Amino acid sequence: MAITVAVIEEHTLTRYGLARLIEEQPDMAFAGEACSGAEALRLVATQRPTVVTLAVSLPDIDGMRLARGLRDRYPDLGIVVLTSRDEDDVLFRAMETGASAFVPKTAPTAEVLGAVRHAAVAASSFTATGLIGAFARRQARSMLSPRERETLQLLSRGLSVPAIAELMHVTQSTAKTYVTRLYDKLGASNRAQALMTAVQHGLIRTMAS
Repeated sequence: MAITVAVIEEHTLTRYGLARLIEEQPDMAFAGEACSGAEALRLVATQRPTVVTLAVSLPDIDGMRLARGLRDRYPDLGIVVLTSRDEDDVLFRAMETGASAFVPKTAPTAEVLGAVRHAAVAASSFTATGLIGAFARRQARSMLSPRERETLQLLSRGLSVPAIAELMHVTQSTAKTYVTRLYDKLGASNRAQALMTAVQHGLIRTMAS
């Protein structure tokens, strides 16, 4: 039996591309499209698709709120969140709303199709390619105190300890303590190692050149 897939997406070209992709699969059938939350609710109620692909941004409702509502109303519905925001907080929101899968819109088509097939057979089981990395980054962030996170951001801007102390309104001795604790938690012995580790764990995005 074919996996019926409905596309919920505000952008016309994206809806068209997803529809064509689904129609090309021998084990899938296109069940319709919606460009808003209101249309999506009507579509799912009438067509009862196996899976929906769902954009995070919709004109009349937050996509995550819609995902939560669909999950509450249709426990067996597969929900694949497709987003242009490949960020940890969006991934965790998708997981918490009961989505079946989280896929960046930049992902290869094979990954999108794999997520749809997963959602069809395991609607209540969440999957995402970057899930392990996201958990690691969240754990790393939770290790640092607010002051240590602030220190890390200032270090990433290339500031010296005296400059950090001035901006944080603390003594140089206190600033050095923050830096030392930060190095210890990141397993680093110097600024370069600390910043490299921070980038790898998603604690900062870039380093000052």
